[in-house]
Amino acid sequence: MNLGLNASRRHLLSLSCLATALLYCTGCSQLMPGPPAPAADADPEFTTTDSGLKYRILRQSDGVKPKPGQHVKVDYEGRLDDGTLFDSSYQKGTSAIFSLDDVVAGWTEGLRYVGEGGMIELEIPSELGYGAAGKPPTIPRDATLHFTVELIRVFPHPR
Repeated sequence: MNLGLNASRRHLLSLSCLATALLYCTGCSQLMPGPPAPAADADPEFTTTDSGLKYRILRQSDGVKPKPGQHVKVDYEGRLDDGTLFDSSYQKGTSAIFSLDDVVAGWTEGLRYVGEGGMIELEIPSELGYGAAGKPPTIPRDATLHFTVELIRVFPHPR
């Protein structure tokens, strides 16, 4: 089929389509937003806490670490065991700000291990997540939650 384009324009159009497809499929554009790749020195193994939370630092930071009750600004992505995405600030196009008193216990515990500017991966067992009730319709009962979280800012406690 000839669209009235000469060979070099058809070639450029083909390359443009290929480049767009590659960017879309690899998440390198705003078409498929998501967390950045882990740093080269990211922990390869998860650490398990006494509560059962598993975490690994994906990007180190010497920044301020949050404490329970503080507000934080984060970008995050949450998935189920099967890889189903159930929440993402990246897809919403805006960072989230919330108190660590207003999230599941696994977040409150896990974020204390990462400093401002760092990134962490959390594997939150059901007991530290939404438990037997789940959070229908997106999170089934007894679900293990998987989060990648970039800690952008820790706000000081109000005085």
